[in-house]
Amino acid sequence: MKKIPQKVTLFIQCLVNGLSPEIGAAMVTIFRKLNLAIDCPLDQTCCGQPAFNSGYRKQARTAAERFIRIFENAEAIVCPSGSCVHMVRRYYPDLFNESPDWRKRAETVGAKTFELTQFLVDVLGVEDLGARYNGRLTVHDSCQALRGLGIHEQPRRLIAHVAGAELVEMQDPDRCCGFGGSFAVKYPEISTAMVDDKVKTIMATGADAVTGVDLSCLTNIQGRLSRLNSTIRVMHIAELLANG
Repeated sequence: MKKIPQKVTLFIQCLVNGLSPEIGAAMVTIFRKLNLAIDCPLDQTCCGQPAFNSGYRKQARTAAERFIRIFENAEAIVCPSGSCVHMVRRYYPDLFNESPDWRKRAETVGAKTFELTQFLVDVLGVEDLGARYNGRLTVHDSCQALRGLGIHEQPRRLIAHVAGAELVEMQDPDRCCGFGGSFAVKYPEISTAMVDDKVKTIMATGADAVTGVDLSCLTNIQGRLSRLNSTIRVMHIAELLANG
């Protein structure tokens, strides 16, 4: 029988820490509802994904080593970002191909690192958190969470138990929003065209809010919606699930 973790260690994505710390607070609310012990290492830093994506593998490895040292004794590591979890799970081991001991440590840490909805549904078997939202919601599937971690049904199963919420699927919910980290900086015209397509499908649903599992995507979407003077609310799924 698979052991259910009794303590979670929070891995807080840089964007959450810098732009929306309320998402981290929402995670604390969720885990307190579930009577789980919580730890949040104050010395955690970036997982190294920006450096890795830009080709700076040495710098990414330095960040990975720090991350592993900080988190390797955790029972379960939970993050409100699919892309950061994908970095730890998929790419950390490859950073240490020439160091078998470090590669093993990276694989061990990766195996117990989860995105929030993935942890709730797949690990804890929890779908109903007693949350409430009176309105119509649509869901954006972020690229790395979907294709790298297989996160699609988990957010929807959780939303299905949010009292008062009506889920309205947009066309092509898995279409990229155009953020892609440095992609939006290097190719702003293409990025803008992509997010324009995304917000058109969001607005076509008639939903009053859009949610998802990655703040990076949601921030990009929110920025474009605001420039269009849209009243559609953008919220991370942790905020939705903590509302009850």
